[in-house]
Amino acid sequence: MHIVAVLALDQVVPFDLATPIEVFSRTLLRGRPAYEVRICGPAPELDAGMFTLRAPFDLSGLADADTIIVPGRASNPPLPPSVHSALRAAAARGARIASICSGAFVLAETGLLDGLRATTHWAAAPELARRFPAVDVDPDVLYVDNGQFLSSAGAAAGLDLCLHLIRRDHGSAVAADAARLSVMPLEREGGQAQFIVHDRPPAPRGSELEPVLTWLEANCAAELTLAEIAARVGMSTRTLNRRFREQTGTTPLQWLLRARVRRAQHLLEATGDPVDRIAGDVGFGSPTAFRERFKRIVGTSPQAYRASFRSAAAVVSV
Repeated sequence: MHIVAVLALDQVVPFDLATPIEVFSRTLLRGRPAYEVRICGPAPELDAGMFTLRAPFDLSGLADADTIIVPGRASNPPLPPSVHSALRAAAARGARIASICSGAFVLAETGLLDGLRATTHWAAAPELARRFPAVDVDPDVLYVDNGQFLSSAGAAAGLDLCLHLIRRDHGSAVAADAARLSVMPLEREGGQAQFIVHDRPPAPRGSELEPVLTWLEANCAAELTLAEIAARVGMSTRTLNRRFREQTGTTPLQWLLRARVRRAQHLLEATGDPVDRIAGDVGFGSPTAFRERFKRIVGTSPQAYRASFRSAAAVVSV
């Protein structure tokens, strides 16, 4: 089982600490826990501001962790040598290490971010850049993925990062389930290709649009007009547009395009079908139109998306 170790230091931000614990511990793979989650600290008791935290694991819990999460701290005093050594040792053996919010200061102090792009809370970004000039600080993104080393901005961006890691590990379906448990909005603007799970835009459960959204999802590859969708629910096109705007924040045809892209994401991850075939299978009239729409919504090309997220079980067709 994939081991996720969450590093708790004095002055840890409770929200940053709780986010990965909740997200990873509740993620299921075929009905079973997908991750073993540990809270590790350099001392038995740690100052978490308004309360004292007792960490079940000491730093030896990092030694065999597959992923280490470094939450932010309310202040950033010098890193204890034991923590510095433990993180460097984990990195040397190939562990994946990710920071949340000001946890980037911890990674930067170890030198693991030297020469790499990284992010942190926008308010702390100037200080991170000043203290660690070898780090390329980008304050305008939700998170940065350098492969082995990742960093996220503040607050809810930690959720984005955790969902991204789950998607890297287990694919979009597992990540989408984790997102729903977290009641996390999935289509967020981040200023870069975030590869966020593009799940359905929300509509109130039991609303008058819920049946037509289910029908659209199942028939997204068909050539559907606004009039045909309106007839399906017995509304005028004007009323349908208004209800869609109210309940999903978008239009019926824009929702349909996103449904096609969501379906394409799944096929790119789970199959080896050529991109041009996928374009037709999900309802786009031409591969060019598909590529343009996919890049506009996802932020990257279908080929690049497949390279990042294709399941190990999928075999690329020649």
